[in-house]
Amino acid sequence: MLQITAKTEGAELTSIKLNGIEKLHDGKEYWNRQAPILFPIVGKLKDNKTIIEDKNYEMGQHGFARDMKFECIKDKELLKEYKLKANEETLRKYPYQFELTVKYQIKEDTLIVSYEVENTDNKNIFFGIGGHPAFKCDYSNGKCSIEFEKEEDEIGILELENGLISKAKVKEEVITDNKIILNENSFENDAIIMQNIKSNKVYLKEEEKTLIEFDFTGFPYLAIWSKKGAPFVCLEPWYNIADHKESSGIFEEKKKIIGINPKEKFKCKYKIKFYE
Repeated sequence: MLQITAKTEGAELTSIKLNGIEKLHDGKEYWNRQAPILFPIVGKLKDNKTIIEDKNYEMGQHGFARDMKFECIKDKELLKEYKLKANEETLRKYPYQFELTVKYQIKEDTLIVSYEVENTDNKNIFFGIGGHPAFKCDYSNGKCSIEFEKEEDEIGILELENGLISKAKVKEEVITDNKIILNENSFENDAIIMQNIKSNKVYLKEEEKTLIEFDFTGFPYLAIWSKKGAPFVCLEPWYNIADHKESSGIFEEKKKIIGINPKEKFKCKYKIKFYE
């Protein structure tokens, strides 16, 4: 039986238990977050600044949603729903009217995380979005891996420099036998950010035991991250990425930025199946 709890601050999950066993990082040691929502940007802006409609705005890494208080719409055992609406604070950083709805739905041993962004403005709006859940996993022992659903031969690994995208590496540097073997040095250069992925699913494993099946269908990027020695691994489905070092700073020109018309909605979801 799967059980979850969440909080209105950031609409963030605070616990995921399968048959009473905790699967989510506790948000205490090493990293004070557990499953933040990345909106309206993923990653960093160049100099933490961007240009929207010829005006300058500042925004910290991964945007502001993770630090905002959401309204709780539903709080049931199998379904929790939260909503964030544009307000004075968001408009100082991001000049668009929007509604962001986050849903957590349990179906047997699977958790479905859904995001919906509605344009409540009278003009087109642009945004990025992604997830950042941290799962308990002592990867430093060298026994854990990320295994791909399909044979991968075109994955590009995006390299970060001071939080900005600098270049892409060939997949052979990171992926061996269609899996990423995690060890204590895996995240020395920050997150492993992948593009051109054929698979819709990856599996977090400890030796031959599957811990998590992670379905990120539709997301063009998947990142993996942790802190050195930390007992968790983040699997992060992203629609966008950080600015490049050579970024123009213009928000609409960000790579794979999402744009929707007035009254239009954008929806995406990812699924996590848990194993004992």
